[in-house]
Amino acid sequence: MMTKGRLHVVGFGPGGKDDMTFRAAKVIENADIVTGYTAYVNLMKKVFPDKEFKATGMMKEVERCRMAIEDAMSGKDVAMISSGDSGIYGMAGIIYQLAEEMGADIEIDCVPGITAAASSASILGAPLMHDFAIISLSDLMTPLDLIMKRVDRAADADMIITLYNPKSKGRTEYLDQARNIVLKHRSPNTPVGVVRNAGREDEEHWITTLGELDDSRVDMFCMVIIGNTQTYVSNGRMITPRGYPVGGRQSRE
Repeated sequence: MMTKGRLHVVGFGPGGKDDMTFRAAKVIENADIVTGYTAYVNLMKKVFPDKEFKATGMMKEVERCRMAIEDAMSGKDVAMISSGDSGIYGMAGIIYQLAEEMGADIEIDCVPGITAAASSASILGAPLMHDFAIISLSDLMTPLDLIMKRVDRAADADMIITLYNPKSKGRTEYLDQARNIVLKHRSPNTPVGVVRNAGREDEEHWITTLGELDDSRVDMFCMVIIGNTQTYVSNGRMITPRGYPVGGRQSRE
């Protein structure tokens, strides 16, 4: 009787082993096959050079997941990798949907990782200490008007806003459009932090304001964090008070 295959949907964090969970590293190390997007596979080859890897390019997500499920159905132990967290804009949802459609009799588990919002926030200081929203500005899967509606609602609710996929060669105006929407609800002096390649060798970051945000420096490798009305900058760090009466500052609960 053939052993039932296993498929682990693994979030490996920003990209380096230092920011990978012990569980994620163990699962990848023990897998028969590691599958993922080409750029992610190249990152993991540096950490796990002896593993067998399978990769597909951009816009091949369904094909990639189907391939991983088929390998698991053959009795293999497969790690489907995503940067950040596998359940936040990762492959977990597609894997579950396809496995059901294919009638795959395999074991599936999700291995969480550090998402870009968390890794970027740690670099900027402590901007996510209160309620926040994560919004992707990519309209490949979501209509643009719905994306901007979500930006407006989050801004109106005074939520800290973390923007994934803020800008690409084909989407040059979406970040500025989102910024103008937020400006309807917040001061131009609202702190904004930008982190590029969080947790990777060429990491960089800068802090500006909503009014001075220069989108020419932003690309798909960036995370943009827009503070709420309580967020301030001190000693080069973004800080959003949680509500504790510290140093005369106390945010609303």
